[in-house]
Amino acid sequence: MKSYMIGIDIGTTSTKAVLFEKNGMVVAKASEEYPLLTPVPDSAVQNPDEIMSAVIHTVKAVMSESGILPEQVLFASFSSAMHSLIAMDASGLPLTPCITWADNRSNVWARRLKEEQNGHEIYRRTGTPIHPMSPLSKLIWLRNDQKNIFDQAAKFISIREYVTLRLFNQYVVDHSIASATGLFNLQQLDWDQEALEVAGITPEQLSQLVPTTHVLTGIDPYYAKEMGLNPSTPFVVGASDGVLSNLGVGAIHPGEVAATIGTSGAIRTVVDKPVTDVKGRTFCYALTENHWVVGGPVNNGGMIFRWVRDEMAASEVETAKRLGISSYDVLTRIAERVAPGADGLLFHPYLSGERAPLWNPDAKGSFFGLTLQHKKEHMIRAVLEGVIFNLYTVLLAMKEQMGQPSRILATGGFARSPLWRQMMADIFDQEVVVPESFESSCLGAVVLGLYATGHADSLEVVSSMVGTTHAHSPNQDQVDIYQELLPIFIRISRKLSEEYEDLAKFQRKYISTTR
Repeated sequence: MKSYMIGIDIGTTSTKAVLFEKNGMVVAKASEEYPLLTPVPDSAVQNPDEIMSAVIHTVKAVMSESGILPEQVLFASFSSAMHSLIAMDASGLPLTPCITWADNRSNVWARRLKEEQNGHEIYRRTGTPIHPMSPLSKLIWLRNDQKNIFDQAAKFISIREYVTLRLFNQYVVDHSIASATGLFNLQQLDWDQEALEVAGITPEQLSQLVPTTHVLTGIDPYYAKEMGLNPSTPFVVGASDGVLSNLGVGAIHPGEVAATIGTSGAIRTVVDKPVTDVKGRTFCYALTENHWVVGGPVNNGGMIFRWVRDEMAASEVETAKRLGISSYDVLTRIAERVAPGADGLLFHPYLSGERAPLWNPDAKGSFFGLTLQHKKEHMIRAVLEGVIFNLYTVLLAMKEQMGQPSRILATGGFARSPLWRQMMADIFDQEVVVPESFESSCLGAVVLGLYATGHADSLEVVSSMVGTTHAHSPNQDQVDIYQELLPIFIRISRKLSEEYEDLAKFQRKYISTTR
């Protein structure tokens, strides 16, 4: 019988399951969305049980759609968003919702760790920049500002760990997710003693560390039945979505850069040993013991386009419904009416603060350069350009460490848009290649799974599974326009740091009392 593999990507706004043949061909895929909740200012949380349900439903959907037999599934393998934190009680029940990377409530404690304590040295050992996204910062916040919850907690885990706990009744965490906590020593492949002391926890309050290739067996029969799988189906613990996205596009050699825009975004490249930045601007996360991913994340990717759709484009959404097409397609067609540079209108996409390159959770979004001549279509185009401008500024920091990239491979939901792909080529002034699979994290998960289960000798097998559908070369006239605007874009965000801080204080003071 033909064999198949399932990649499961637990993302910030949705979970996806993709059923692949062994050659990387997609047989079936399914996704299920869930809300990102902001009940109080600076919060960004989710219901972990909704995410657990999405995992079950999406796997069940691909099994049902494909009609394959449970025994034809070689394995399932996980990809997961990073930096989440859930406090668990002694009976294995959550004391908190899933606190996501976008939650900024630990802002004050992250700043103190960076400015008043040994935060930079902790970063140099752990590879996770000191920022509210980091579970280290979240733990310090919980210990000081949510003491009742902190004192009740028996374990602190990520959303992927929550799912595997439910499926296998085991607390395990792979080196990749662990390396994104700020608690994991990259050289020792163990929890960092100083980071644990700063957080106020012990190793026993964290999950058992395992390689990304660790295989889990003995799934709960109830969940196996719900998903349409055999209880004997192996599950590869997997890695974080960022490092698996690099693997999924084949960007695993020196100089190859993967640019991803999903809900958030990132620029990443693979090195053969841990590397951190003396200026603290980039992360370093594990893929395998011989593959480490260096790069920078941005908070504001596709979520900004969703914000435009939801808050500025009610009539366009209705038009899309009547035409039976995606509302995003309608919006990009509108943006195409406007010349590159949006007639001098710039958008800084810091609607949820920013990680790289600013590492400023207080950063705020803004339109700059508005005139009476600008219309909605200019604003839409400026938003799309602003996301790419911001991603490019991260690449500028990376170039100091790695030099000029040899290849740029683009992936994520934005890669479906020809307009956004061409924008990236023009703003980066370099050819942008879009691999065949848009679901790079799921493909990366199954490639890692093939290696973990002995069905592949190395990760190089990905080279035979990734095709190329689009290659966009820069348009020199448009490159010249963007090169003129980029320095202005960068200077504005640097000059407004004090204003960002003052506005953040105002918003915390008044929004919390008026909601």
